[in-house]
Amino acid sequence: MFKALRALIVEDSVEDTFFIVRELQRGGFNVSFERVETCVTMQTALAAQTWDVIISDYSLPRFGGAAALAVYQQSGLDIPFIIVSGAIGEDRAVEMVKAGAHDYVMKDNLARLVPAVEHELSAAADRRNRRQTEAATAYLASIVQSCEDAITGKTLDGTIVSWNTGAEKLYGYSAVEMIGQSISTLFPPYRPDEFGEIMGKIKAGKQVRQFETVRIRKDRQPVEVSLTISPIRDADGKVIGASTVARDITERKHAEGERLALIQELTAALTHGRPA
Repeated sequence: MFKALRALIVEDSVEDTFFIVRELQRGGFNVSFERVETCVTMQTALAAQTWDVIISDYSLPRFGGAAALAVYQQSGLDIPFIIVSGAIGEDRAVEMVKAGAHDYVMKDNLARLVPAVEHELSAAADRRNRRQTEAATAYLASIVQSCEDAITGKTLDGTIVSWNTGAEKLYGYSAVEMIGQSISTLFPPYRPDEFGEIMGKIKAGKQVRQFETVRIRKDRQPVEVSLTISPIRDADGKVIGASTVARDITERKHAEGERLALIQELTAALTHGRPA
């Protein structure tokens, strides 16, 4: 099955352009292309549409490979730029690669063109995917950092590796104070088995949802929290840590206590006022 390829070819020779396109077609590409041979026409072509690859001769009467490479770099695009020339020596070709070209192919060895294009297309796709992943990760990190809930990450032994602003507000400790410390710092001494019980479930790959408990703030005051604790897995699916989302439920528990006390008072009043 032919693969679509949009190629911008910087070349003054119609004949050489024909050989380049034919070689790509032989290699399984369905090629749509435009041939340019000046700085202005190259800039216009880059602005007019999206290209998959730029294939440039090194020596042109009014334009050259180095100038074409500079135009490409100024565009900010990340697509393969491949020198295909018969007038470039090995040393000059290496200099072009060091300057930013992705590869070079000699015109008397066009059999290398298709493998070079395929390799550089794959590398460009990997770079795009990596940038997208990094951008998504950065976006997610910004959401976590700005979240009002306390979100923390820890290793299986309880060492804290992440601590957002919500955790700083809830517990009173800064990220600098807590990263590298044990999460047990927050546990009340009268709940000695809680950490082991929670981490046992996490190591088994289970999530702990809406677990209500008590934690100790930096000022040594207790705070009632609702926790959701989830396993963190590596690329192979192995559990390597846990993330915790904690929400302050002190006011809710206080309101529940007041409501329960009121119900008990009303029940007692009704009981005492009941006729014999």
